[in-house]
Amino acid sequence: MSTLALPLPPGLRRISTWRRWSLWVLLGALVLALLVTVVWLAARYEKSVAQANVERDAADALSDIRSALNRNVQELQSLQAARGSADRWRSEAEQLMRAHREWVRVEWRGPTLELLAEADTPFRSPVFSRFGRSQSLPEVQQACIAAQRISGPAYARSHFVPQADGLGLELMELCLPHIEAGRLTGFFVATYTLTDLLATQIGPQMGRSQEISFTEADGTRLAMHGVARRGTRVFSAQQLLDLPGNTMVLRMDSWRRSEPDLFPNVMTALVTVMSIALVTVLFLLGHDTRRRLRVEEDLADALAFRKAMEDSLVTGLRARDLQGRTTYVNPAFCQMVGFGPEELLGHGSPAPYWPPELADEYRKRQDVRLATGNAPPREGFESVFMRKDGNRFPVLIIEAPLINAQGLQTGWMSAVLDISEQRRVEELSRASQERLQATARLATVGEMASLLSHELNQPLAAIASYANGSMNLLQQTGAPASELQVAMRRIAEQADRAGRVIKSVHDFVRRRDQAREPVAPGALLEAVLPLVNLQARKLGVRVDSRVPEGLPRVFCDRTMVEQVLLNLARNAMQAMDEARVHRPTLLLQVRTASRSEAGKRWLEFAVVDCGPGIPEDVKQQLFTPFFTTKAEGMGLGLSLCRTVVEQHGGQLVFEPNTPRGTIFRFTLPAEAEPTP
Repeated sequence: MSTLALPLPPGLRRISTWRRWSLWVLLGALVLALLVTVVWLAARYEKSVAQANVERDAADALSDIRSALNRNVQELQSLQAARGSADRWRSEAEQLMRAHREWVRVEWRGPTLELLAEADTPFRSPVFSRFGRSQSLPEVQQACIAAQRISGPAYARSHFVPQADGLGLELMELCLPHIEAGRLTGFFVATYTLTDLLATQIGPQMGRSQEISFTEADGTRLAMHGVARRGTRVFSAQQLLDLPGNTMVLRMDSWRRSEPDLFPNVMTALVTVMSIALVTVLFLLGHDTRRRLRVEEDLADALAFRKAMEDSLVTGLRARDLQGRTTYVNPAFCQMVGFGPEELLGHGSPAPYWPPELADEYRKRQDVRLATGNAPPREGFESVFMRKDGNRFPVLIIEAPLINAQGLQTGWMSAVLDISEQRRVEELSRASQERLQATARLATVGEMASLLSHELNQPLAAIASYANGSMNLLQQTGAPASELQVAMRRIAEQADRAGRVIKSVHDFVRRRDQAREPVAPGALLEAVLPLVNLQARKLGVRVDSRVPEGLPRVFCDRTMVEQVLLNLARNAMQAMDEARVHRPTLLLQVRTASRSEAGKRWLEFAVVDCGPGIPEDVKQQLFTPFFTTKAEGMGLGLSLCRTVVEQHGGQLVFEPNTPRGTIFRFTLPAEAEPTP
């Protein structure tokens, strides 16, 4: 009889999976706890064993030092037998010091501590030869007073004695009283060097593996023997060396020379390796988590910084995807068009801020850009947007491709500038220039009014003379018709001459700015020559003009360029008149300029006089507005001339004329050479 295994329901399957994973998690937790416990126990055991060894060694060393000090006291007492003679005592003391390297001096002193005999160690130079024994007497007195009080050996606190080699020794005084029949007869004083005491009483093997030192109760190190390995695991133990009259601490620092005893070695090593691996993984995970947190914090700071920067901009920012939908707008753009972000994001064509009458044009332009992917010019293009209230305003749009982190284009980023104020300022500037030009023309006409009256007197007088002569001829019988015809023709010529003079001034005053147009350079000179000649005849100036044939036409605003020529010519004639130049001459010249560009030519206009020239202190301020050397001048003529020339792309400069005078030159763009 067979059994058919049925699949578990989904609910039970989920419970089984959860139990399996929970058991694995529990097992992992138990293994981890076991690993941690075993490692902790092993480390604790190792530490306790190493510490116990150090403490045992320190206790043994202290016991050895105590025994050595007691033996030294007994051997020092043997000198009592030789105290009858100083020489004999010194001989016995020197033999005794050869067996005790830790002594540097032995003294025999009287009941009042007067020095009777002494002996220095043969293993080093006399310790007190440099500064004398007097500096150490307080310690000797301290030890001997304590020895007399307890009727036994006593020690003084250690003291430092400098040596001639730049170093020094930490010394300790031992005083042993000599008492006979209850009466003090003297003292034997032995001076220990603590360093040699450690070196002679501690085994050499212990000194190679451990550092042993004498310290005070506050931790101040007095003497040291052996060198510890810095940077390794060090175990320390301290033992109190309590001597009559002095107390010191014996400190022992030991490092682990080999692997300590483990239980068992293989299992502990395996557990240690696994623990290190687990800790390493946890450390790497923690490091990665911290790095990710730092990156997230940096990203949040960068986003906050970018948000604050975009919110503070007055330039509108707009991002669109490759389908033309708006994906981002900054507050400046929303304020510019009057729409909120929720009204702009996600919208495609037509955008809410497109004027209805221009929506088709904008849609076609956007479709072409999205289809071809061609970026607009870097300097941007002008367009017209519509605010939410229906007002139109001009904008300058600068677009660039929007590239993601993988280097793929995901859309377009646009910077939008509201240029309404710029257009208003340009219009005000243009109107102001028109008013300045009109004012300058009217001022010129006012100055020429007297010249006109003088110039018109001659043709009017001639007309009157011819008219009177004709009347006389008509009163005569049989007057010849040929003479009447000549008189009438002369009258007509003089009337036409007067009309031309009046018309030239009338045209100059009423003329307004026009669009730039190609004009022959000779026509520009001919337009201002009548007005120039009026002033030239009054001032006695000879005017010459040189216009070679075959020059190309110039693209300019005719009225403004004529104003420049007239101002420069009038200034030149006035300068020559004020300097009372003999035979003044004014030259108006046109030629091809040396300046050239690819596919573009320039013509140079020159106004040359033979006046006194321009002083050095005036040259620096010549084109400064409202600067003038004339009592009745406004200081706007040359400034206006340079502005007009620079608006045409040219340059207005001046230079001395040879042998005297000044040359004013300015350039204007000319027609390009025809392509063959």
